[in-house]
Amino acid sequence: MSVATRRGDGGETDLLFGRRVGKGHPRVAAGGDVDELSAAIGLARAELAGAGPDAFLAAVQADLVALMGELATLPEDRDRYAASGMAALGDGASEKLDRRVAEVEAGGLTFGGWVFAGAAGSRAGAALDFARAVCRRAERSVVSLADEAPPPAAPYLNRLSDALWLCARELEQA
Repeated sequence: MSVATRRGDGGETDLLFGRRVGKGHPRVAAGGDVDELSAAIGLARAELAGAGPDAFLAAVQADLVALMGELATLPEDRDRYAASGMAALGDGASEKLDRRVAEVEAGGLTFGGWVFAGAAGSRAGAALDFARAVCRRAERSVVSLADEAPPPAAPYLNRLSDALWLCARELEQA
């Protein structure tokens, strides 16, 4: 089976459970923004080469895969998704990020004023700042779905942008 199915040539794409929507659908945009966020985090992880917050970021990418699955499910198929056994972004996902934020802040991190991505000379820090900016866009896209978005998604992305910002500052001060 080829990756190039040509099914999307007419401007539609597949969601889960055999549903199809236009590629301009807000749900597709939100899923694409979350996918781009995962790619941006992957870029930061490549710069880290296994050091620093790499394990934390790997766990975040797993959360984002779950979120993309939920976003690829129309509201009328939520029960089917839950019954499928596919990963879901649990209610405790935001608390996991809160713990990471508290851990970094407890480490004596100091900062002041506006931060310019890359100004400290850390490629990994700049990549994390880029991931944070992509995260904010993903959050806006998910919030625009209003009642269609999975409930924990917006708080998770809001907390994640804070955690990414702090991870970048932590790297720069290390």
